[in-house]
Amino acid sequence: MKQFRVIISGGGTGGHIFPALAIAKALEKKVSNIEILFVGATGKMEMSKIPAEGYKIKGLWISGLQRRITIKNLYFPFKVISSLLKARRIIKKFKPDIAIGTGGYASGPLLYVAAKKNIPTLVQEQNSYPGITNKVLSKVVDKVCVAYDNMEQFFPKNKIIFTGNPIRQDVLEFASKKQLGISHFNLEENKKTVLVIGGSLGARTINEAIDENISFFVENNLNLIWQTGISYQKKAEKSVKEKAVKGINAYTFIKEMDKAYGAADIIISRAGAIAISELCCIAKPTILIPSPNVSEDHQTKNAQAVVNKKAALLVKDNEAGSKLVNCLRELYDDTVMQKELIRNIKNLAVMDAADKIANEALILSKK
Repeated sequence: MKQFRVIISGGGTGGHIFPALAIAKALEKKVSNIEILFVGATGKMEMSKIPAEGYKIKGLWISGLQRRITIKNLYFPFKVISSLLKARRIIKKFKPDIAIGTGGYASGPLLYVAAKKNIPTLVQEQNSYPGITNKVLSKVVDKVCVAYDNMEQFFPKNKIIFTGNPIRQDVLEFASKKQLGISHFNLEENKKTVLVIGGSLGARTINEAIDENISFFVENNLNLIWQTGISYQKKAEKSVKEKAVKGINAYTFIKEMDKAYGAADIIISRAGAIAISELCCIAKPTILIPSPNVSEDHQTKNAQAVVNKKAALLVKDNEAGSKLVNCLRELYDDTVMQKELIRNIKNLAVMDAADKIANEALILSKK
C-alpha cells in the first residue's frame, strides 16, 4: 500500500499551530500508512512546539512586512524568494499527496508552490476576518475551510467549505473534569468560579481590571482562576498573596485548560479565533475582551460575530478598567441572561471540525 504523504504549514501563534496539529491527528486516525511533514517559519514557536508533539518540521526564512518603515522590510523580498526556493526543494523531495495550510507566514510560499505544481491544496482560515496570507492563497488553492458565515466576501464562493475550527481533544473532554479542576486549582467547592484568560503574553488592561477588583471576588464568595501571562506575573502574585483567600489564584500560564474550563462557571477571555471556538464547545457564560494589538482588528470581528447572536458579552479593551467588573457583576446576578448565553453559544459549537477538514483533504487527494 502506497504511503500517504501530507505537508502541513502554519504557525507564528498557537492559533495557527493548534489547528495544524488537530488536523494531523485526525488524518492519522483515518489513514494508517501516513507520513506528515510540517513546514514553519524559522525562529517561530512552531519550530519547538511541533517536534514536541513528535512530528518533523522544516523551517523557511520568512516573516511579515512591518507596518512601519523599518530596515527589516528591506529583507522581505529576499525572504520571499528564499522561501519559495526552499519550499520548492522540500516539495520536490517529499512528494506530498496534499498540502494543507493553517495560516501564518510560512504557509504562503509553501502552499503557493504546491498549488503551482498541481498538488491538491487546502487552507483553513480560523478568523471571521482573514489574514492576508490566506486571502492571497485563496486565488490558487483548491479549497478554503472556514469557521464563520459570510466568508464569500473574502474568498471565491465555490472554494469555501464550512468546517469550523479544530479543537484540542483534551479540551473537548472538559465536562468530566470539574472535580479535577477544583482540586488542581485549589478552589472552594461551594463557590462559583470565574476563569480569566488574558493570553500567554498577558493582557495589561484585563490584568489591571482584575487586580484592582480582587476584593470583588472575595466579597462575593467567588473563586478566581486568573491567567496573567508573563508580563503581570509578579504583580498578580503579590495581590493574591495579600488577600490570602483560598480559591483566589493567579497563574502565569495555564497548561491544563481542560480542567480550568471544567471548573469554571463564568469565563472572561480574549477573542482569538481558536479561543472562541473552544468557548463555543465549553458553552459557559462568557465575556469577551478583544485584543486591539492584532492585524486588521480581527479579534473584535471574531467577538462581534458571537455577540451578534446573543452568545456572549463584549467589553472593549480600552473600557475594561471601568466596565469589566460591572459587566461581570451584572452577569453573575442575572441567571436568566446566563442561561440565554449558554443556550446561544452552544448552538455555535462545532465539535468535529478536524474530522471534517481531514475528510476534505482525503477527498481532494482522492485517497
